[in-house]
Amino acid sequence: MGFGSPIHWIILGIIAIVLFGGGRFPSMMGDVAKGLKSFKKGMADEDDDQPKPAQRLQAQAPLEPNADRDLQPMPEDRPRT
Repeated sequence: MGFGSPIHWIILGIIAIVLFGGGRFPSMMGDVAKGLKSFKKGMADEDDDQPKPAQRLQAQAPLEPNADRDLQPMPEDRPRT
């Protein structure tokens, strides 16, 4: 008789109903559903605000090559062992 037996779940359910009351569960589930809907709506609105990838590429200035012809590689920051 582990915790998964039906009698344990029934007792746990009765205790939860006594503590929270019968009408409290539907209101809590309604609040959870409203929260999920607002979260999904917020995620959909966030996607609409971002520009399309082609618009982002056109908005960036083109890169220009470095005019300095005497470029040297940077020394390594790590000490040699």
